Amino acid sequence: MHDYTSAGVALTRRPGPDLARGIVTHLPRTPVDPVLAMRQYVIYQEVLASAGWRVREVDPAPEHPDSVFVEDTVVVCGDLAVLTRPGAQGRRGEVEGVEASVRSLGLRVARVEPPGRLEGGDVLQVGARVYVGVGGRTDVEGADQLARLIKPLGYEVEPVALGPAVHLKSAVTALPDGSLIGLPHLVEAQAMAPVRAVSEEPGACVLPLGGREVMVSAAAPATIRALAAARWRVVPVDISEFEKLEGSVTCLSVLLPDGAGTV
Repeated sequence: MHDYTSAGVALTRRPGPDLARGIVTHLPRTPVDPVLAMRQYVIYQEVLASAGWRVREVDPAPEHPDSVFVEDTVVVCGDLAVLTRPGAQGRRGEVEGVEASVRSLGLRVARVEPPGRLEGGDVLQVGARVYVGVGGRTDVEGADQLARLIKPLGYEVEPVALGPAVHLKSAVTALPDGSLIGLPHLVEAQAMAPVRAVSEEPGACVLPLGGREVMVSAAAPATIRALAAARWRVVPVDISEFEKLEGSVTCLSVLLPDGAGTV
């Protein structure tokens, strides 16, 4: 029997026709199969739904190639949705459609204001502790604004300097018990709790689905075996076309647990 204590609404956004033109920073550009990408996206949604999440799609943004990576546009803490200001200027138009979705769910809304830069992929919540990766798409001003917005809700922001990683959550994520997993050499690891190192880059990204169930990229077989041996229920998902654009299992959705103002 699954224990879906974290079930709620999962926001996703379907890939647009120009997905292959998405930003790549640390990887060489390789061809993206748009048909396969759509198939993988639908399967990703089905995995979320099977884990008890009510999948809602944000309105498409076909003019924005990276809009499928919906996590970067909003950070949700309790009943507050903080609309981000992406560091990649061409992505800032993605935020508008996400605002409409979070408002429809009954969340309060705030936003990161210029000149601050913040992307959701740089924000890792572990209970009341919120790590914010600084140095790539997110700057100190963006992290400070987030801290001021969520401190009244009981959250504490801890900045973490990034190495050669697109986002903090490209390098480190959290398991459902709050322990960290990933690639500690890509971040200022001494600023974080101990990080369980993995041997595969895709294995750094773990998406808790509820109870002991976690989603992991199928491209990380050693990580999958290690997590399964630790008695996590691992759901492998093939997201190869999004990984070509430095995407991961975490950045394709925003999970809003029940009780956070969602309907």
